[in-house]
Amino acid sequence: MSFFELAEKRKSIRRLLDKPVEDDKLESILVSIKLAPSAGNRQAYKVVSVRDKEIINKLSEASHGTMNLTGANLVLVFLADSEQSRVKFGERGETLYAIQDATIACCYAMLAATDLGLASVWVGAFDEDKVVDVIGGNCRPVAMLPIGYPAVEPSRPARRPNTEIFHNERLQ
Repeated sequence: MSFFELAEKRKSIRRLLDKPVEDDKLESILVSIKLAPSAGNRQAYKVVSVRDKEIINKLSEASHGTMNLTGANLVLVFLADSEQSRVKFGERGETLYAIQDATIACCYAMLAATDLGLASVWVGAFDEDKVVDVIGGNCRPVAMLPIGYPAVEPSRPARRPNTEIFHNERLQ
């Protein structure tokens, strides 16, 4: 499908079938993540792939009850590797570029999952310290992405009018 068809097809889907994501599909998603652009090509992010239901349940608990991840058989956790970016870009790299790198990588994963017939939903509401307690390391978690087969086909929610989003040369 074309990029525009892919963008139109991608939706946040919160209900997943209890069906594992095949290893080759996960590998394709991981390849797409590595193709994502990053500041200075630092690739200042780490991605933890979680399939263990007990760990997924703990990540669900860390999400303040806003997202039930327990139906997922695969969750990717995207972390900003601030040190990787700080080395080249100093404070701005540490506080901004690493977060941008991780979020762009997550977007690529979402699009790849859609292209493979899978569903996903961006989870950003969580207790960072609890997520680190679950997965370890010293990087900042910025997104969790449950991926699986869709159990529903939701309609697309309304979007803000173009006049509220797009502006010529200056904001009003």
